[in-house]
Amino acid sequence: MTSSEPPIRPRRGDSRTIFAVTSPTNISAVLWDFGGVILSSPFEAFNRFEGQQGLPLDTIRRINATNPDDNAWAHFERSDISATEFDQAFADDAEALGFQIRGQQVLALLQGEIRPEMVRALDLVKMAGFKTACLTNNMVGGDGRNAQPENSRQADIELILKRFDAVIESSKVGCRKPEPRFYEIACEVLDVHASQCVFLDDLGINLKPAAAMGMQTIKVLGSDKAIADLEKILGIRLK
Repeated sequence: MTSSEPPIRPRRGDSRTIFAVTSPTNISAVLWDFGGVILSSPFEAFNRFEGQQGLPLDTIRRINATNPDDNAWAHFERSDISATEFDQAFADDAEALGFQIRGQQVLALLQGEIRPEMVRALDLVKMAGFKTACLTNNMVGGDGRNAQPENSRQADIELILKRFDAVIESSKVGCRKPEPRFYEIACEVLDVHASQCVFLDDLGINLKPAAAMGMQTIKVLGSDKAIADLEKILGIRLK
């Protein structure tokens, strides 16, 4: 979807069968990551940047995976530090591994493209009566969401976020994926047990604690496979 295209909405008068239940399910809530699920993965932009800068592939992921609970990225997603502080802190983390990358360079890469097929699936999940929540690790003022509030892309993203029954943001709750408390908060807000949830994320490290709590999980490597997996779990059509 380009910034000039409206977000996907349920189609009135659509005569196709939407809810073709094929098997019973105990699932009552679907939890969605945002970047990497509803939006394209920022890792694609990271890799392009690395190629342009002559850096080894997945350098940024390596930096973020080093000391993952106490590095610059973790502190920024919990709002422990400001965007300005993150710029230097990330540079320090990168330098410790022998690289020269500023935090602001990385933040500029975070805006993914909207995946309309995933938005359509979200709409159909809601129409089928399932509770929904967005579980996102984000940064206040540093991930591009609060920049240029009048631009059409940002307006589309805000409309998508309003579709969810709840949006759980690491920058607001003070913890982040994969910390178990983050998932507990989502369950409390939706008033569901973990065993009643299915969670979609593009990172296995974020899915492991959810699975340990009893959630069904889907690793999103691409839209088609993720939607097919969700259809199988919920027993409804999502295309």
